[in-house]
Parts: sequence; structure tokens; C-alpha cells
Amino acid sequence: MNGIERTLCEWMAATAWTMEKPKAYGAFHLIFTFVGVVVCILLARKLRHVSERGNRIVLFSVGFFLVLTEIYKQLFYCYYIGNGSYQWWIFPFQLCSVPMYLCLFASVLKKGKIQSGMFCFMTTYNLLGGIMAFIEPSGIVHEYWTLTLHAFIWHMLLIFVGAYLIASGRFAKTKKEFLSATVVFLVLAVIAFSINLIFWDVSNGSINMFFVGPKNSSLAVFKQISEKFGWYVSTLLYVPTVCLGAFLVFLPAYLYNKKKEKTNENEKEETLCKQC
Repeated sequence: MNGIERTLCEWMAATAWTMEKPKAYGAFHLIFTFVGVVVCILLARKLRHVSERGNRIVLFSVGFFLVLTEIYKQLFYCYYIGNGSYQWWIFPFQLCSVPMYLCLFASVLKKGKIQSGMFCFMTTYNLLGGIMAFIEPSGIVHEYWTLTLHAFIWHMLLIFVGAYLIASGRFAKTKKEFLSATVVFLVLAVIAFSINLIFWDVSNGSINMFFVGPKNSSLAVFKQISEKFGWYVSTLLYVPTVCLGAFLVFLPAYLYNKKKEKTNENEKEETLCKQC
């Protein structure tokens, strides 16, 4: 270990403040979730009328913050927990890691189909990931304050981004747009599986991006399925389950938009009738 690595180990050790893992639905979990969701909704409403330039600033700010905190997390796992050995199981390409890239890319892309597709994905699949993390919090509680706060804030930001994009009208409004978001998810899942295969040996079988195998899933329910029937059975059930969950997240916004469009049409018809 060279001087730079030793220095990084010392820096990470200096922030390794231990804590008792917060209990699911305990005080820390419930208070953070309630306050966080309220703040996300209020902030999303406040920012719903921002200009296109303002929208880019919001997304870039979130993406930049996620990158900075992810760098810290990677260094902490590598130089404190792993004592200089990279921990492949936290490779930054999980479903909930994707917004880190999408927020930055979307903030610099021209307004169009690609940017819109990213928005559709973040208001369905990534919003689902943020919500599920707080419903089943075993993956976001740690023995260190910095890691726990990182995980809680990270997933709350996924909820904020989803809520903000929906409030500002930049969300999946049609079934076709949801289908495009689903295609993006499936493509990313294939990429994740490829990453798992490419780094399988070097990671000693610990890597499992998107929880699609070949390592057994660590997620609730799917862990038992993979242990009993194999990772491939678990994956074949997991992928459509995620798609269904994302559809349920998409449905309220879709129905609200349809109702809003119908109301606007009725108002236009009434205005035309009065003019006649």
C-alpha cells in the first residue's frame, strides 16, 4: 500500500463513526421517511414552474451531489472496509445508481426524445426504487453513520427527482412512454447482467448488479426463491415484478394527466359554446 492509499485509509477511518443499525420502522426510519417525503413534495411543488434552464440546474445539482457522495462511498468501502481491496458488490450500476448518470446526462442533452425517455425512466422505475428502499429498508441501514445517511439521502433524492419531474409535467404521460421506459430498464438489466459475467471471477462471485444473477439475489422473497429454485428462476420472476411495480407507480400520474386533459377539453368546448 503506497502513501496515497495509506492516506485514504486514514481519511476514511476518520469518518467511520459507528452506530447501531436503525430498525425497520423504528424512530430513525419513520422520522426520516416522513420528513423526507414531505420536504420532497413541497420542494417539487415549489420548483414545478422552473424554466428549462432551471430544470437543467436542478438535475445537474442532484446528479453532481450523487456523484460526489458515491465517490465517498466507493472509497470508504475500498479503503476502510476492504482495507485497500475494491468491493465489487457495490459497483455503481444498480437500478438506484442509474439516476446519478441520467441526471447529469439529461441536464446537458437537448430537449427531445432521448431526454424525455430519461425523464420517463426516472418517474417510473427509479421512483419505484426510491419508494421500495423505504418500504423494505434492510438495504439502506448500516453500522456507520456516513453510509446510513448516504443511503437514506440517496434514495430520498430518487423520490424527489421523480416527484419534481411529475410536478413539472416532465413524466411518462402515455402508455407508449411507459413502454419506452420499460425498454430502457430491460436494456440496462442486460448491461447489468453482462457486467456481472465480465467481473464474476475478479469479484469472486460477489457482484450482482440489478440482482439479476448469476449470484443469488439478496432481496427479500427473491433470496428464498433463488436459494430454492436457482438464480435464473428468481430473475425470471424479479424482472416482470419490477415492471409491474413501475407500472403501478406510473398509473396514478397517467390517470391524473388523462383527467386533466379531459377537463381542459371540456373547458375549451364550453368556451367555444359561449362564443357561439
